Amino acid sequence: MGTNLKLSSKVRMTSNGIVVMHGDKTVNLDPKRGTGNGISFVSHAHLDHLHNQKGQGVLIASRQTTEIAKLRGYLIENSVEEYENFSMIDAGHILGAKGLLFDDLFYTGDISIRDRGFMKGAMAPKCKTLITECTFGMPEYVFPTIDDTVKRVNEIISELYGKGKPVILLGYELGKAQILSYLFSHWQPYYHDSVKKVNDLYRKFGVPLSESIGHTEAESNGLLEKKPWLMIAPNMSGRNAFVKHMKSKYDAITIGFSGWAQSSRFSFARGHDYSIPLSDHCDYNELVDLVKRCNPEKIYTVHGFVDEFAADLVKMGYDAQPLREGSIDDYM
Repeated sequence: MGTNLKLSSKVRMTSNGIVVMHGDKTVNLDPKRGTGNGISFVSHAHLDHLHNQKGQGVLIASRQTTEIAKLRGYLIENSVEEYENFSMIDAGHILGAKGLLFDDLFYTGDISIRDRGFMKGAMAPKCKTLITECTFGMPEYVFPTIDDTVKRVNEIISELYGKGKPVILLGYELGKAQILSYLFSHWQPYYHDSVKKVNDLYRKFGVPLSESIGHTEAESNGLLEKKPWLMIAPNMSGRNAFVKHMKSKYDAITIGFSGWAQSSRFSFARGHDYSIPLSDHCDYNELVDLVKRCNPEKIYTVHGFVDEFAADLVKMGYDAQPLREGSIDDYM
């Protein structure tokens, strides 16, 4: 990778995100605002990682991420997909999501190593330093297999269809809604208008999602009167006006999808009729597997159960610690 091992390298958490300093090189990982110098990396287009990015330095992002960002009203200017000694690694999270490998350091962004429909699990490169998310970094978060989830949901839909009930599958409009659209396409679902926009963009990039009409058109044409039907919609609570309308007018049943639904301590209390564990992140066992595959000398945990997961890794024999704002640590 062209690393000069004699250089002092540091990693720190700042108010603007993670900053890695290696010699005279500054690398900003998922910065919260544009930087005027150095190298910046945008891992994917979820809103907690996505900000307008302008600056005079180098900006690394996938083309899919820049296009999705534009759809969501954000501007990522003058980005590149290739830069010397930097490698973007598929993160398996959503379309265009990447990790970044440089100087024997791997930053995951948000990551999933399991296959989910058209999404293939992430690669886990060998590295000396790993900066990993740990959203579900506690042992209680071990998810069912995708096959088991599909089987269970198909059984619920089939039972409700037998009663003439329409069904709404609720998942984040970017990422999970497209997985749901793919896994349950045989029910020929309608799409919430916001999901349809994202699905259409996914198709532009070759993702095999079925075309369908948005909910506004379906309702205005009287198609929702012909029950039962299936719809894919964003992850709204039962108090949302759209959900209330669909329930009161069409007697729709809601199925919400979230990794948090796995835990009894963190009730997925969204007012859904059913809650199903499904996530675009690694579960606990997959996070441990990710660490084993990367086999790093140093691990920093960010985003999630940072203390708990780092402590578990230490018990497994790894040098791991949470990365907190204000701390500066040598990593090589």
